[in-house]
Parts: sequence; C-alpha cells; structure tokens
Amino acid sequence: MAASVISTQATALDSVAAKTLLANPNVAEGEILPAHNNAEQANKFKPVVYQIFTRLYGNKNTTNKPWGTIRENGVGKFNDIDDTALKSIKDLGVTHVWYTGVPHHALIGDYSAIGVSNDDPDVVKGRAGSPYAVKDYYNVNPDLAVDPTKRLQEFQALIERTHKQGLKVIIDIVPNHVARNYHSITKPDDLRDFGEDDNQTLEYAKHNNFYYVTDKQQSSGFQVPDLPDSLKPLGGESHPLSDGQFKEIPAKWTGNGSRLAKPDMNDWYETVKINYGVRPDGSHDFPALPPGYANLGAEQHYAFWQQHSHELPNSWIKFNQIAQYWLAMGVDGFRYDMAEMVPVEFWSYLNSHIKHSHPEAFILAEVYNPALYRDYIELGKMDYLYDKVDLYDTLKAIMAGQKSTAQIAVDQAKVQDIDSHMLHFLENHDEQRIANAAFLGALTGNSSTDAVDPRYALPAMVVSATLSTSPTLIYFGQEVGEAATQNLGFGHASRTSIFDYAGVPAHQRWMNQGKFDGGQSTAAEVALHAYYQKLLNLSTGKNAPALLGQYDSLDAANRSTESAAKASNKANNKTNNGSATGYDDSTFAFIRFEANTADNKGQKLIIVSNFSQTQTKSFSLKLPQALIAQWQLTDASYPLKDLLEDHEAQLVVEQGEGQVKLQLAPLSSAIFELAH
Repeated sequence: MAASVISTQATALDSVAAKTLLANPNVAEGEILPAHNNAEQANKFKPVVYQIFTRLYGNKNTTNKPWGTIRENGVGKFNDIDDTALKSIKDLGVTHVWYTGVPHHALIGDYSAIGVSNDDPDVVKGRAGSPYAVKDYYNVNPDLAVDPTKRLQEFQALIERTHKQGLKVIIDIVPNHVARNYHSITKPDDLRDFGEDDNQTLEYAKHNNFYYVTDKQQSSGFQVPDLPDSLKPLGGESHPLSDGQFKEIPAKWTGNGSRLAKPDMNDWYETVKINYGVRPDGSHDFPALPPGYANLGAEQHYAFWQQHSHELPNSWIKFNQIAQYWLAMGVDGFRYDMAEMVPVEFWSYLNSHIKHSHPEAFILAEVYNPALYRDYIELGKMDYLYDKVDLYDTLKAIMAGQKSTAQIAVDQAKVQDIDSHMLHFLENHDEQRIANAAFLGALTGNSSTDAVDPRYALPAMVVSATLSTSPTLIYFGQEVGEAATQNLGFGHASRTSIFDYAGVPAHQRWMNQGKFDGGQSTAAEVALHAYYQKLLNLSTGKNAPALLGQYDSLDAANRSTESAAKASNKANNKTNNGSATGYDDSTFAFIRFEANTADNKGQKLIIVSNFSQTQTKSFSLKLPQALIAQWQLTDASYPLKDLLEDHEAQLVVEQGEGQVKLQLAPLSSAIFELAH
C-alpha cells in the first residue's frame, strides 16, 4: 500500500484509538455473560469468535528458526493463556474462544516416558504437526502442558479460567479423518479404538472405521509419497524414524479420499479417511431422513435416530462418544473441519445428540459449497457455516479492485433466509493474512509476501461485522496486523504456520511478555487494535441492538443507471476507472434497525464504507420514501451520531425522502445512529 494512503488513515484511526475504552464497554467488570440457547442467543447478542492457535498464542520466544525444534523456537502453553490474556480477549468484544489444535495430534517429539508412541516424520507435516491429524481424541497435545503427565488437567483449568471471564470454549472435531498413527492411550476402558475391530480384508464394511486398499496390485501396503526437497520431513534433517517408509498393511484410504496405496504429495497423506457407511460407489449404508425433516427441530431428529440406533455405522457412535466426552469436560461447542466431506445424515445424528444433552452448544462447520448450505443447517442441524465462497471472496475481490461493492448486496440476498447462520471472517488459519501482500496477490498478480498496511481491509471488516446477525470470527493477531512474512518450515510465508514451532511477531509485541497491553506494539498496531475493539464491541449488538434487528441495502437506491453499468463491468473484470466522487463501485451503504413499537421507536443505524484506497468520496446518500415511511419519520432534520469514527452528518427528510450528505476519506466507514 502506498505511504500516502497509510498516512491518510492515521489521523482517523488514532482518533478512534483515543476514544476507545480499554475495558469492554459491553460487559461490566466481573460480569459473566449469561448462557443462552442459540435461539435466545441470536436475540441477545451476536457471537464474536476469537480463534487462538493454542501452540502459538502464548509463545514468547522470538527465534523463529526454520524447522526449529521446540527447544529452539519455543511453544505456547495452556498456562500462558491466563486471566490477563483472557481479559484482554474479552475486552476486544469476544464471546467465544476457539482453541485450535487442542486434541492430541501427531507431532515430532519424544513423550515415550508418559506412554505416548513416537510419530514417524514421514507421515507428519512439519515438526510440530498438523492439528488436523488427530492421534488421540481423548487427550490433548502434550506440547501444550507445562507438565505433560497433567496435560488434561491443565486444559481443564484453562476451560475454567475461560468460563470465569464469561467466555465460551470451542475446540475442533475433525470427523472426516484421523492421523495414520491414531491410537488412544487414554480413552475410557469400555470404548474401542478406531479401526480396532475392522475387517481389514475388505475395502468396505459398514462397521469398519476405515477403508482399505485391497487391490492385489497394491498389496505391499502404504507407501510414502514422493516429496520435493522443500517438503522433505524435518527439512531433510536425519531422524531415526525418517526413512521414507511407514508400515501400514493393508494401506488405508487417505483423508481426502485417495484410494492409492501411494498417495500423491498433494493428498492428505498424513491422515486416513473415516468410513461413515458410504460405500465406495457412493451409495449409503444407513437410514435416510424421512421427507420433511428439514422443518423439524433437533429433538425430533434425536428421536428418529434413537429409533434407528441399531442400524448406525460404528463410526457414528464413536464420534458421538468423543463429542459427549468433551462436552462433559466443560467445552461449550465445536468447530467441524471439512464437514461437507461427511454425509449430512451423520450430522443430523451427532448434532441432535449434542443438542439433546447440551442445548446451548455452539456448532460451527467448515462448508464451502453454497448448494449444500441449507441441507447442513436444516437437516444437519448446524448452527453456523463459513460464509467464504460468497461474502469473503467478494470482499477480497473488492479490496483488490476486481469487483464492485454492488456484489455485497447480491451475496447477502442469496442467504437472506439463512443469514443468521453464516459466520463472517476475513482471516482464519487456512487463509492468508490480510497484512501480507499475498492476500490480494492472487487477484492482482503480485507475488510478493512482504508486509503491507492492514488498514486497507477495515471497510471490509466493518461490513463483515455489521451486515447481518451472523457471528464474526477474528484470528489471533489479525487485530494487530500480523503479516506472517516468514518461511518457518513446512508452513510458508503469508499464512501463520500451523505445522511449525514459531512465534507470531505482531501478537508477541501486543502480548508484551504476558502483560497483554500492547507495551511493545507500534503506534499503528495499537491504533488498529483499538479500531477492532470498538467495532467488535459494537457488533455484538449489546449496546447497538439494531445490529440484532433487520437489514436492508441502500445500494440499489444510490447506484445510478450509469454507475450500475460500471459496477457490472467491474464485477465482470471489464475496464472501469470509476468516479473520483459520488456513490460508486467503491462505496457501500446499508441499514440495520429495530422495528418501531408503541412505546419504542427502536434504534436505527446507517452504515456506509469507502473501500477506495486513494479517493475521498463525497455524495448525498439517499434513503427511499418507503424506508422513511417505515421508520415513521416526518419532514425534518435529524442528527446522526457516528458510533465508530468521528464523522458528522444529519439526515434531512424532505417530501418523504431522506438525504445524508457525506464525505468519506479513503478506507473510512461510519456507523450512524439516528437520534429521534
């Protein structure tokens, strides 16, 4: 980003920082957020989920040696996430903490002294290992404990600390696959391990937990894929188990569905796929939900599966046991990895059982196919799905200058009936960091992985956090502009590595050796954090109830025929230089409001953003007559208060139509509250 643009934003952001309270204005000191079921929750507040990569969050070591060991690069512990850390998270406006990488996954480290088998580097990605290659679902990653023999107790203590701060706890469940070396040493005595009772002579059997490669031409068993030097185990370092072999006879299907004994380097070769009763030809070996069950609640789904419990594949039972184990420990919900790779009927079974025992549980799923959204919500009983393929991708393209803001309203209309279920985000562990040039590089042709100023994404963040009643997800470090510019081993620059032992520089500066006060942060990082804090606290709706109310776009009413044509050109990658002023394909406006009642006119918000990195936008925002009538406003001037930045404006109603004259600096937004 050009230095002039960075300078343009600095004054406004510093002003926001100066006005932002250090404490969370939505929650009084010591207050515990009330527990609600999801229906109540949607009416009380919007969830803000803060994703912590647990291994990295508390690490104070700044060495960051590529392929560095745990001794060289350090590792964060459960105990590092103490009351001070959790209070700083809560002050940000967060309601739920997603602790990523908690279940014990395959890693390169010697814990044989506590009965844990060593993992083979040939089937482990990185040195620290992928959190999505779970090795033991009934325990936690020993790296995260000060005393590995008490690792589960240390995690339980973290759950208790998190709850004490009024925050909910989410962990991952990865239903589609497990580590090749899966073996639980801590499961309850009355439970059987995955694959323990499988008939390995069959490619498929209903109650087999895995699929097996039974092709006689591949009878020699699993073979490690051919890897380039850049992906060699441990960077090519010698290791007693790193010999290019891993004994698995017969070979199992790989996690992404590869049926080859020797999968490709791009396959998820460190994992094996779970069998849910889907035959190799794709047909189902389990009961189908009767017609009409999309309109029934979780309890009716639970009753259906109770009647058919004797017909269920064994893997279904095992994953319900896992979910109930963690819920009983105090976990408040789950994020499901690659949920669409598992049949929706299984989700109906699992989630209805979860809601039966824990009605308030928070259930988030990674689903990328919009055609499946409603099935996974209505039949699968998911609470929330990623809104990536439409909204995230659109906002990214707008920031890159490849699409018009008009597409935002189009995307929102697509999910109007399920908008409260669509979780919004700009970063997570799978995506490139906003502050890295590669985030937009694939769209702009820029191959750099250098740091850029992350404030170019603030208009997108404002829209993402306030557009609907859906939750907002923030990835740790996003709020201070972490850029992930280092290649650390198996993980590469632009994404914070999920495979390596590492420190996260911008986050470490904010962490300030455990004070979590920004004491080592730059002025720009402090200002960015303050902006996120103000926005996210607003977004919950606790002090801005209109954000729990209705939405309507102002885009069509303010986009002239000419600008609409330009927007269409922009959306289709045709030449369009835009306009230096006026409402155009770099601006977006919408409203959020409470309905009027006999004794309460309800809060009314007008939200407008300028995505342009270089141009100030001056225009008169139109509020149509139908809206003015719905809001029951008479001809007059109404003061507007900007709840986010420091813009001054008023709504003028003449002959039943509203106008708001605005001037928005580059990358500026306003959340105007109408004063009745």
